[in-house]
Amino acid sequence: MSKWNAFVETLSFVPELEFRLDVSEMGITEQAWRGLERRLSSALEEMMALEGGAIANPDENRQVGHYWLRAPDLAPDEKTRTAITETIDKVEVFGRKVRGGEIKPPGEPRFEALLLIGIGGSALGPQLAADALSTKSDALAIHFFDNTDPSGFHRVLEELGETLDRTLVVVVSKSGGTRETRNGLVEVCAALEGRGRQPAAQLVAVTGEGSALEQRAEEEKWLRVFPMWDWVGGRCSQTSAVGLLPMSLLGHDFHALLDGARKMDEATRHPDLRANPAARLAAAWFLSGGGRGDRSMVVLPYKDRLLLFSRYLQQLVMESLGKRLDLEGNVVEQGLSVFGNKGSTDQHAFVQQLRDGRNDFFVTFLGVVEDGIDAPLLEVEPGVTSGDYLLGFLYGTRRALADSARPSLTITIPRVDARSLGALIALFERAVGLYAFLAGINAYHQPGVEAGKKAATEVLDLQRELVAAMRDAPRERLAAPVWARRVGRSEAAVEALAILEHLASDSRRGVVAEGPLGSSDRLFGAETAR
Repeated sequence: MSKWNAFVETLSFVPELEFRLDVSEMGITEQAWRGLERRLSSALEEMMALEGGAIANPDENRQVGHYWLRAPDLAPDEKTRTAITETIDKVEVFGRKVRGGEIKPPGEPRFEALLLIGIGGSALGPQLAADALSTKSDALAIHFFDNTDPSGFHRVLEELGETLDRTLVVVVSKSGGTRETRNGLVEVCAALEGRGRQPAAQLVAVTGEGSALEQRAEEEKWLRVFPMWDWVGGRCSQTSAVGLLPMSLLGHDFHALLDGARKMDEATRHPDLRANPAARLAAAWFLSGGGRGDRSMVVLPYKDRLLLFSRYLQQLVMESLGKRLDLEGNVVEQGLSVFGNKGSTDQHAFVQQLRDGRNDFFVTFLGVVEDGIDAPLLEVEPGVTSGDYLLGFLYGTRRALADSARPSLTITIPRVDARSLGALIALFERAVGLYAFLAGINAYHQPGVEAGKKAATEVLDLQRELVAAMRDAPRERLAAPVWARRVGRSEAAVEALAILEHLASDSRRGVVAEGPLGSSDRLFGAETAR
């Protein structure tokens, strides 16, 4: 079969979105596709059941309804439908009032900046949208606290400077107890209070009903509280208030984002699997990786504005599909690793390995038809623009990989705008769900995330125990293993070393420890003082 015929035979095209998915270079045979069709049809039925309100997580009795966010009529009950539409209206009104100066900080003419505090899905979607859609006419300059790094906090606060007085702070946490987000809130409140401001007058919460954050916001009379529902996972929350609110505040067209997602949802419900882009995508992933994710996904968007798309997909794909157990409780250790860069930076970074090194991946090329600039046409050489070169590098790299029998798929969108971004988000959300059903795992459960949080809490408990022990014996200079044994945690000597080293690095903490920061290496293990 010719390359053109293979392209036509495997093409998924969504005319309403000017979107196409080309999997002709993935090396999938007709026999392999047919062998998967029955399972894929079953997976699509399972997905439709979820959209209809079926329970996704039996242990949590939780539904998964991010699809309802862009099509409220699909929600299983009137209460949910009303909650969605009312929230969209409130987001629109609040954004308009902030942009117009009707809602403003005390003593200031208007808000000039937006600081979003969140982590994971509470920040990755808003970051992607803000970077992809930014223009010089954005109503606010946006900043993020998306970690619990004190130097990161202070770097952002220094960038804001006096503009902090005119900064709207949106705090995003479904549970209201996310420690990284709580820490960011503490930092910004301290900074505002240090400038003589009342933080509540500049704070907005996006959180779950009845959460500690909602209670605090109500008690302190924050500007607004917007809902996060338990049937929306963080990694699928861009079409909820999590993503729509910052878009509205910046002046971006969030209705177009919802429209693009809605249209892609419609296309990915199509029972004809060959015309269904999410079915094609999930099948390509599954067959390429032997049903276990044995190949990594390298995401290469050929557009600067989509640089953060690979980071966004890392959480969506890896948190959804990285599972130790299948639905029957068997150990399967499923997953699909995602990493990426951007074109044509990839040409000077890792395409050498992709073409000639380990054949343990497939590439997802993301191309954009329009250059996206409103400026006179500039030729960098006769008849050729810089945008022509970008397209050339995309298809040149694709051909070079194909010549070396390296698989790739190519997604093409007409332009980088809110509608196309919504379509991409919806496509990958559906593909992840379909892949999970093919692999027999639950895409909407993440016990590993909770395990990490629990372990972090245990390390902080160890720190408290070590500090208490050192205060009881202020004159002793002991190695980390000795201090760990003193508090009954001999197995945690390495963690004790890191804790003591960190505490001793700042004299304000009142902890003195010998070792890599001093003249002795007793902190590492010279256990002479017992």
